[in-house]
Amino acid sequence: MSQPLPPGSIMPFTAYPMPVPVPAGHGVLIVSFNRGPYVISAASTSKLKVDGRQVPFGGEGTYYVVVPAGPHEVKVTDPFGMPMIKTKLTVHPGAGHQLAFRFGGWRNRVHDGQGADVTTFGMWSNYAIMLVLFPTIFVLCCGGVALVSALGSTS
Repeated sequence: MSQPLPPGSIMPFTAYPMPVPVPAGHGVLIVSFNRGPYVISAASTSKLKVDGRQVPFGGEGTYYVVVPAGPHEVKVTDPFGMPMIKTKLTVHPGAGHQLAFRFGGWRNRVHDGQGADVTTFGMWSNYAIMLVLFPTIFVLCCGGVALVSALGSTS
């Protein structure tokens, strides 16, 4: 069992693996990350950003992030900083707001505490991109080889 944090040690824009007391004028984002269908967990290679500030977290699971009350943009990026999932929400003082980031086989989505899809941007998953990209590269490569061989046989 984890020990509660001592009073006064709660820092905004820090992910805690356990519930934390909410300072006055702040709210809590309760964010959870699934593994996704990937060989390497999508959550372990992703970065969480709130209003452009990186919030370090430990991978799959649920984390509690204290943020000032007001509107916020929350996004998950890949290791290179490209957005994968993005949402906007308004945090109320003293309240907890649940966000479930789900990495899927076709699309990456974010859902609120009631299960509603609140995604403002959800990138296609790596598998969906691969299904489009590989045939395109195959056609270009094979078409280029066929063109070169056709030009070579005409001389």
